[in-house]
Amino acid sequence: MRFQFCPHCGSKPVLKEIGDEGLVPWCENCKLPLFPMFATCIIALAVNEDGEVALLRQGYLSQQYHVLVSGYMKPGESAETCAAREIREELGLEVSRLVLTGTYWLEKKDMLMIGFLARVHKQDFHLSGEVDQAVWVTSQKALTLLHPYPAISYLVADYFVQHPHALDLPNQPAEPCGVN
Repeated sequence: MRFQFCPHCGSKPVLKEIGDEGLVPWCENCKLPLFPMFATCIIALAVNEDGEVALLRQGYLSQQYHVLVSGYMKPGESAETCAAREIREELGLEVSRLVLTGTYWLEKKDMLMIGFLARVHKQDFHLSGEVDQAVWVTSQKALTLLHPYPAISYLVADYFVQHPHALDLPNQPAEPCGVN
């Protein structure tokens, strides 16, 4: 969302050069930059101890494809807390470990999605009202049931296919980005 007016005082912003950011909408009244806002969400592939993954059917999202657990982050919530909460709410499963698969920009919704693999214990699902159905399937089968590449759900599931032991490895520190 790009601001047409300052959300604090209602005045119309002007463009102002701000360091490396270039021209940015600026409120002269509040002396604040008005950077664009976007939604931040998680998307998670729940994986049980047998290597099976949980896929959902949510008719309001797709009549054709299965989907992964996803949801909006709440203010003050970390991405990891959000992922565990969404899996608990949608599937009724507790998360014992999370591994980041990456971040993904969903342009059609101006949304940043943070992807995770989530270790859960295989048990019966306790579905929320927004989930029509959930199934345990192999990761290879999942790739045939999800919206095809380059859909974000496919990318997260494919990460697990390419890294089947990612949830079994000890926590690793973040790799340096190569900037000195």
